[in-house]
Amino acid sequence: MALHLSHFYPYTSKHGKQPKPPLTSTRPRPTKFQVKAASINARELIQSGAVRPIPSKEAAMAMSSEGFILLDIRPEWERDKARVAGSLHVPLFVKDMDSSPITLLKKWVHFGYVGLWTGQNFTTLNPDFLRQVEAEVPDKDAKLLVACGEGLRSIMAASKLYAGGFKNLGWLAGGFNRSADSDFPAVEGSGKIAIRNHRWCFLFLPSITHTVASRGQG
Repeated sequence: MALHLSHFYPYTSKHGKQPKPPLTSTRPRPTKFQVKAASINARELIQSGAVRPIPSKEAAMAMSSEGFILLDIRPEWERDKARVAGSLHVPLFVKDMDSSPITLLKKWVHFGYVGLWTGQNFTTLNPDFLRQVEAEVPDKDAKLLVACGEGLRSIMAASKLYAGGFKNLGWLAGGFNRSADSDFPAVEGSGKIAIRNHRWCFLFLPSITHTVASRGQG
């Protein structure tokens, strides 16, 4: 049986030359968000029992009966409005004072999509977070209940603390914003500890823009 080349090359130009096959890019696809990897790591810590999720309604009992120390990792301006009496404070994010072109671009994005809606300051990761926690709590066997507004920043903080040697970690599941007024009876400040008009995606945007800018500088 005769084989026809047309079976293998369905197109032939009038000059008898075969078209070149399309080039295939070998460039690896960029990871969408490094934040996603951090979330997966945090999820694994919870599923393995390394970090214990504690609902807000059980937080007071965990502190009074089990010896958990409440570690508030919110920025200063959030904590100043309302805070649990006796809690420790080490912010995971601090106000970004950098004035480089990359930071100015991030600020423009941040205030365009976040600042006008929530009034938040622009933030960056606190480079001294672990060291500051170690200064407040030298005993790494101490029980720490890590808390923030929505629970996202606090699980990131718990992951950092676990990697830094703290092994008795609790995570305030859902954050202060899911708590009832009776969950934390001793609250200081002029506001309420639960603020339900913020959206978690806006709270998390500073870390996303930080990741994007880091990739741009690399």
